[in-house]
Amino acid sequence: MDRRQQKTREAIFTAFGNLLSKKNYNKITVQEIIDTANVGRTTFYAHFETKDDLLREMCISLFNHVFSDVPQIENTHDFSVTTDKTSTIITHILYHLRDNHKNILGILSCDSGELFLQFFKQYLNDLISKYIVITLPPEIPEEFLINHISGSFVNMVQWWIKGGLKQSPEQLTVYFETVITPIFC
Repeated sequence: MDRRQQKTREAIFTAFGNLLSKKNYNKITVQEIIDTANVGRTTFYAHFETKDDLLREMCISLFNHVFSDVPQIENTHDFSVTTDKTSTIITHILYHLRDNHKNILGILSCDSGELFLQFFKQYLNDLISKYIVITLPPEIPEEFLINHISGSFVNMVQWWIKGGLKQSPEQLTVYFETVITPIFC
């Protein structure tokens, strides 16, 4: 993708994010997105087939960054030199969710919220499989535990957002690790 296409895509993502912070996903039209992004209809459709496709691509873009193996220096946090991989990754994810909570609330409050949660859980499942060592009795399938942990994390994030994000990402990481640690004992 060349620079011009990348800038156009970023403008559409930004416009979509701004609209999500103000109104429900279901009430946002493609016309509003292209007006806010200052792009033409043909340009929008050259990048995205539908508004749901835009949502899917926005999730993929966000999650590819958030779930990156190499944390980078960010505006609100810097985990690029930390050594505790699991805590760092959890806290990094929570910072991004906090920083994007208006967009996420907009997405979760609509019919396509399931799409967001599906992507989120899949990325979490992959992350848990990669970084959390699971030793289980043979009668408990590993997939069950991975699904249980990622479901717990998603529910915690929803609780946190609905509660007004009162806890810091670091506090929430401690809560989560405290709850899942007994599973591994």
